[in-house]
Formats: sequence, structure tokens, C-alpha cells
Amino acid sequence: MHTKINILFIINPISGGRGKQAIPDFIDKYLDKEKFSPNFVFTEYPGHAGELADEASAKNFDVIVAAGGDGTINEVATQVLKHKKTLGILPLGSGNGLARFLKIPNNIRYALNIINNFHVDQIDSGEFNGKCFFNLAGIGFDAHLSAVFSKDKKRGLSGYVKLGFQEVFNYKAENYILHIDGVIFKREAFAVSVANSSQYGNNVYVAPNASIKDGLLDICIIKPFPIIKLPVLGYVMLSGKAETSDMIEIIKGKKVNIKREKAGAVHVDGEPLEMGEIIEAQIKPLSLNIIVP
Repeated sequence: MHTKINILFIINPISGGRGKQAIPDFIDKYLDKEKFSPNFVFTEYPGHAGELADEASAKNFDVIVAAGGDGTINEVATQVLKHKKTLGILPLGSGNGLARFLKIPNNIRYALNIINNFHVDQIDSGEFNGKCFFNLAGIGFDAHLSAVFSKDKKRGLSGYVKLGFQEVFNYKAENYILHIDGVIFKREAFAVSVANSSQYGNNVYVAPNASIKDGLLDICIIKPFPIIKLPVLGYVMLSGKAETSDMIEIIKGKKVNIKREKAGAVHVDGEPLEMGEIIEAQIKPLSLNIIVP
């Protein structure tokens, strides 16, 4: 008789704007009980997923599953990385950038099949002023939008897009000095994304050729543009053509130091934070154990 794997599902009940109360019963129905011994817990406030994952690691859970969006994944994965456990993902957010990159389907039954198959791989993670990220971190417009969106009571893609159109007309580009692996770049930018994987979410690609196994970050500089060209930028990102666009510059590197005009908003895997003028980011190669297709 083989020993079952202790697995904890940390479920964010508000991610993606949909109710999640039926998720445990659904998991219980389709999870392989010959292989796993499941437990479930719901988050109750921002940061709770990380606390629960930290506690679970001390209670001999071998696998911890983030059932939520990129923010929930970030909280859980940070603790999984710290304790050298294994991460699973059930994508329940509105964007699901990392899950899409990993080809983990939004269909929860199919995502559970991936967990049942239990193929574990190692992927890169990043640090952004010491805070772990696994998909994207950034400054500029997308950080500003994340900060504004976090105060909005409406969750989901439609609310995010509507807010984005409202904010883009008033946002001004800033000047940045970037040291990437010792080389200096001075740029005016609408946004600077430091990418581990390829997309923000919803198949909006800022770094279409990024790899989570190459030991490199993709530093993506979105150049200032007249508002009339916003549809062009949208097309470039949705079609995965950022690498060939004159609106975006992508520089690969292992370490980046960014100096901006003033302290302010950043985002780390879509979650808004405040940081100072200086941002230091680096890659941690093949540091996270994760269940993938």
C-alpha cells in the first residue's frame, strides 16, 4: 500500500469575480484519491494565502495548490519556494497569465487532470526589490492601473479594461535609467515590465519569446505613444508581435537596476505595491517546483 500525497487547496473566493463555494466538492469528485489526500481552505483577506501556505508547509503538506489568480499564485508560490515544496495551480482568476503560459487550462476539471498526472518540473522565479514574482512585475502605467483597480469593487476583465481606457488618457510617460547586466540604458517609457513569462494574462503578450527555464528576465520597455496608436499597441500585444514592434523594446538579462523619477506604484504578479525610486530585479534559475502538463 503506497503512501498518499498530502495536498492542500488554498482557494481565493473572490478571484475572477465568481463564487467558489462549490470548488471543494468539485475537486473532491475529480481528484485522484488513490494518489492524493486532499484538504481545502478559503482565504479571508489579502495576504492570507501566503500565511496559509506557510502554515501548511510546517504541517507536512507536500503539495500546495493555489486556486485563484496570479496574485494568489504569487502568495502561495513564495512560500512553496521558501519551504521547497511543490506548487499546483487551479486558474480561477480573471487573467491567469502564468497558468496560460504553462498551458494549464481554465477548465477546472482539465486542470485537475494535470494535478492527477503529477508531472513536476522546475521553473525560474524572479525577485523585485526582494519580493518574489513568477509571471511579471513592473512599473509605469500597468503598475498605476493595478493600484487604481485594487480600489475598485468590481473584479474581472471587463472592469479592468474599462478602467484602463479611463486612465490611459491622463497617464504621462516617465524617464528611467536601467542597468541591465552592467549595461546602461536611458529610456522614456510608458511602462517597464520585468517578465519571467510571456503575458499579462488573457493572452496579452508583452514578452512573447520569454522562457521560464532560460535563467533570463525579459525587460520590456513600452515606449511613449500618441493615444491614437493605442489600438495598434493592443493589436501588437494580442497578436504576440511585441518582439517586432517599434513600440516595444525588449532586452534580456539576469540582473536589472531601474532608477525612476520618484517613488510610487509597482505591481508584482498584478498585485499593487509602493516602492522607492530604485528597483532591483534578478532571476533565480529553476528555483520553483511546480506541477505542469
